[in-house]
Amino acid sequence: MLNIDTIDKEILGYLQQDAKMNIKELADKLKMTKTPVYERIKRLEKEGYISGYVALLNKKKLDLPLIVFCEVTLTSQQIEFIEAFSNAIKEIPEIVECYLLGGVFDYLIKIVVPDLDNYYSFASRHLASLPNVSKIQSLFVLNEIKYSTALPLSNNKS
Repeated sequence: MLNIDTIDKEILGYLQQDAKMNIKELADKLKMTKTPVYERIKRLEKEGYISGYVALLNKKKLDLPLIVFCEVTLTSQQIEFIEAFSNAIKEIPEIVECYLLGGVFDYLIKIVVPDLDNYYSFASRHLASLPNVSKIQSLFVLNEIKYSTALPLSNNKS
């Protein structure tokens, strides 16, 4: 994999802001012609710097305003139990992020649901019934202060 330069980082930055930006707009912003910009984007995709393009949806408009973070502890940290739990998590659409951690608890899970009643049903029917779950601690988001999918590129040493 090649290192990326400042122009590549600028391209990535613009695409993080607006993935629908067309090549002409991007070339204008970079003060370049369309062909090298297009070639750079294709290279960034091929090398895995760009892993996909998505639409970011409004949770509130879709009646999913409640964000819950769950700290989950397993009864056993043997690899087969971790894999079983991890595989089960991947199949649950309300879980939008999940991280295996080192520390006090084993997993941090981000869940989106319409309201507390739905969360209670979800937690008791789905989360608590997952393989090897020992403890669940729920943290309810009162106010989303910052939400971003953009990665910081200015300090990246690539």
